[in-house]
Amino acid sequence: MANLKTPAFPEELKKRILFTLMMIAVYRVGVAVPTPGVDSAAVMGFFQAQSGGIFGLFNTFTGGALERFSVFALGIMPYISASIIFQLLQSAIPYLEALKKEGEQGRKKITQYTRYSTVLLALVQGFGLASWLANSSHNGLPLVSVPFFGPIPFMILTVATLTAGACFIMWVGEQITEKGVGNGASLIIFASIVSGAPAGAVNMIKQVMAGDLSSALALIVLLVILAVIAAVVFLETGQRRIPVQYSQRGMGKQAMQQQSSHLPLKINFANVIPPIFASSLLMFPATMSQFVKAPWMQELSQNFTPTGSLYNVIFGALVIFFCFFYTELVFNPTEVADNLKKQGGFVPGVRAGTNTSNYIKKVLDRLTITGAIYLTLICILPTIAMSKLSLPFFVGGTSLIIIVGVALDTSQQIQSHLLTAKYDSLMKGVKVKSRRVRY
Repeated sequence: MANLKTPAFPEELKKRILFTLMMIAVYRVGVAVPTPGVDSAAVMGFFQAQSGGIFGLFNTFTGGALERFSVFALGIMPYISASIIFQLLQSAIPYLEALKKEGEQGRKKITQYTRYSTVLLALVQGFGLASWLANSSHNGLPLVSVPFFGPIPFMILTVATLTAGACFIMWVGEQITEKGVGNGASLIIFASIVSGAPAGAVNMIKQVMAGDLSSALALIVLLVILAVIAAVVFLETGQRRIPVQYSQRGMGKQAMQQQSSHLPLKINFANVIPPIFASSLLMFPATMSQFVKAPWMQELSQNFTPTGSLYNVIFGALVIFFCFFYTELVFNPTEVADNLKKQGGFVPGVRAGTNTSNYIKKVLDRLTITGAIYLTLICILPTIAMSKLSLPFFVGGTSLIIIVGVALDTSQQIQSHLLTAKYDSLMKGVKVKSRRVRY
């Protein structure tokens, strides 16, 4: 008799959640560790003055590590940028495309190349940040308090420290993905953004009590945030279900039976990947523009902010591109159509094979267009609205959609683990007897 007693919370899932929380805690502790030789007060004063620009967005994605200039100041962005590069190259370089088709071994090889690229990008970005830091000051105070550590210059030590910090975050993200719950890189960004929420809420309450911020404006901000969250939850869980029927051969009058099912297609297949990829790509040139004093670069820097028209046009184009690119990467209509044909399945009114593939692709393209427009509007409009309200703190649509999207994805993975544990408990103790043919 089957054992129907199901564990309330599987031990394996408990270990995974605890491991994930432990890794995130390790990351947050590292955010508070300052880079040697940096005047923390002067650096924090500078970044607080730049909180509304690209530095504010970058600082949000690093969980405050940039304004403290901690060992994790580069955050997870070098790893994400390297991942973007190799996902794009897989479609352009035959060698990488062949590795992708090799399965697990090919994936490991591409992951190894991605790690090497992460180190290279961290070195470049670390050198840029260290160079700017060594030549900058705030209110007459230099940002670097100790130019030499014995025979080692500040530049070399800082580049090595920031690169090591970026590599450690990459390792933490991979460990969470492998041994924890959810996508490690996305959860690190999630933890970074959420870490600033309590301080922002306290700051808003203080400003309302002091009269610097009206109660009506604070209410409008909360309503906008709730509306964005509701829209993201509704659209992220939305599906377009394509009806599918399966034929089964029987005996006698029931010579042919049909079972109905459906093929679920999400409105947004790419989830939070497009805004994360687009933000990481735009942060690199935007950050570099802060370090070059040429007039054309300074003019570009003024327009290249989260509330600037140039930034939002490029950001929207990148979000739309990555929506289509990532959907093509993870969903192959031809393969789905072939699998349906092999299993005796068909879409009512559509011929099996190529016609089914074209039909699925047509539906998927329409959904992707809808998802891309929704992502672009959600990421851009709240940011512009907040800037028009002249708020003294930064609340971005990109941050909100990442928080909600990652939370939904992680909760779905937890539900998947719970269903697996429930199935295993139901099957535990069941003895399957083979039916022997007697001659």
